[in-house]
Amino acid sequence: MIFVSDRAVQVQHLTQRYGQRIAVDDVSFDVARAEIFGFLGPNGSGKTTLFRILATLIAPQSGSARILGLDVISDRAVLRPRIGVVFQSPSLDKILTARENLLHHGHLYGLRGSDLADRITQSLSRVNLLDRADQRVGSFSGGMRRRVELAKGILNRPQVLILDEPSTGLDPTARIDLWNYLRELQSKDGMTILLTTHLMDEADRCSRLAILNHGRLVACDSPAALKERIGGDVITLSSHDPAGLQIAIREKLSLEAELLDGSVRLERRRGHELVPQLIEALPGMVESVSVGKPTLEDVFIRVTGKSFRDEEMPPLSS
Repeated sequence: MIFVSDRAVQVQHLTQRYGQRIAVDDVSFDVARAEIFGFLGPNGSGKTTLFRILATLIAPQSGSARILGLDVISDRAVLRPRIGVVFQSPSLDKILTARENLLHHGHLYGLRGSDLADRITQSLSRVNLLDRADQRVGSFSGGMRRRVELAKGILNRPQVLILDEPSTGLDPTARIDLWNYLRELQSKDGMTILLTTHLMDEADRCSRLAILNHGRLVACDSPAALKERIGGDVITLSSHDPAGLQIAIREKLSLEAELLDGSVRLERRRGHELVPQLIEALPGMVESVSVGKPTLEDVFIRVTGKSFRDEEMPPLSS
């Protein structure tokens, strides 16, 4: 249980509709200070709508959201200087240098003179771009531009940093670098970080994780605790007749398996011990078998009954 004084974010019964579609459906959660808290979900799950509400861009139709004890709507003017926001879509002027982009961004916060210059130097140093400060952003790689976006987000020295799909368009090395910067902000500055993602490996890096499905919060805990809910190994079987294999497993071994993406899936403690029994009891039906520790994909399947890929859909103001 998180004590009130330790809460950076408090969301209670938040609901948001777009026409007949419910984008966020009675969602409640708390975020502790200095926590990296992730929202995991496919397109249409509601994570981007939550991002917009927490970034003070839209007002929730019902429920409440407070950051640092301030309401995201009624206290918006007081709250905005205390948060940093990094959007999924690029917000840099490619004609300007990295320093000039941060200079104009600082002016929006009323920053001027030597204070702003010092902040720009510090922010670019934090993302290891000070030596490229006076080069045009248009000449930067995608990873470098994302680092400039992060430098903008921390220029006002926020207590809470909110990012929408921060790894979009980044190669694996750039993603690792980005997460190193986020960890440093968390550990050295005590910054609370909220982020949306649809990437399982990114979600695994969060302190805690909220899994969203069709606007509802279906699970919320640390990645390790969420995977522990599976309670064993995940066995995946492929067959020329997966439906027949599912029935045969039930009839011959009295085990319940599920069909998923054309394969048969079971959850079982010490799953490797079951494999010989499956092969022996179902001769000729099993083409391949794999046994693995639970992943966040398995958690999503457990709490929704569908694979993450099944839930993907074109984005619609999610």
